[in-house]
This record gives sequence, structure tokens and C-alpha cells, in this order.
Amino acid sequence: MAPWREAYVRNVFKMKECIFCEAAKIADDRQALILFRGEHNFIVLNKYPYTPGHLMIAPYRHLARLEDVPAEMSNEMMDLLKLSLRILRQVYRPQGFNVGLNLGQCAGAGVAYHYHLHVIPRWSGDANFMPLVAKTKVVIEDLETTFNRLYRYFQQEKAKKKP
Repeated sequence: MAPWREAYVRNVFKMKECIFCEAAKIADDRQALILFRGEHNFIVLNKYPYTPGHLMIAPYRHLARLEDVPAEMSNEMMDLLKLSLRILRQVYRPQGFNVGLNLGQCAGAGVAYHYHLHVIPRWSGDANFMPLVAKTKVVIEDLETTFNRLYRYFQQEKAKKKP
């Protein structure tokens, strides 16, 4: 159960614009919450995180079906997943991760028409009774703090790759 996401889930299917396509168009990474821009994909913070550091990797191309993705795009997504795991381990020291794709609305995709990969750091006890009893989600830091903690690490990685 995730009652704190109710308003988002109810409204996401009414949206006219794709949140990933719109975020990719924004030049200001901080405003868009984009941590890293690759050639085919970008890494963006989830605006409705399950835990601090919850991010998503999405392609620039607006595609719903993973099987339609060219190899260079899916290969880069996996490379960005490895990079994300390495940085999240360093910064947040989680005890585990949930990594996954929700493909299609009935599979739980909030944005079913633009596939994306969730990366969620996890700790023992991070799912507590508050969401069940009080319909309240307790997240220990805001998105600005998360962005500030992670952005420099992703940019350092980008700088290493430049000739």
C-alpha cells in the first residue's frame, strides 16, 4: 500500500504531457531534478519517493514497450543503473535495493506510455506503520536535499568520461 501516492496516481492518467519528455526538455537540471544526462537516457529523482534516493532512469525517446528499444539504448540504461547503484551505495549506504520496471497500467505503471526503470534504496524497517495507520509517509529528507547530495557525484562521473 502507498496511500501517500493517491493524489498522484489519480491524476497521472489525466495528464496531457509526458512527465519524462517534459523533464528532459528543461535545461536547468536542478529544476527538472535530473541528476545525469546520458546519450540515450537520463537519471531523474522521483518526485514522490518511497525512500530518499529513489530515482528513475528514462529514455529520451517516448516509448512504452521495452521490446521496441534499440540495444544501444537499453545497454546504456543498464550502465546508468550500475552507476546509480554505485553512487547510492556510497552516499546513502542502503542495505538493499528494489530495481524494476512497471510495464503497462495494470502492472502498476504510473506513466505507462513512457517506460522507465525505478531504483529504490532500502533499509531494514524503512516501511513502517505510518502509511497504513495514518495515511502519512515519513521521508527523512526533501527532494532538494537529495538532489544536492547526489548531483555532484553523478557530475563527477560525467567529467571522468569526457576526453
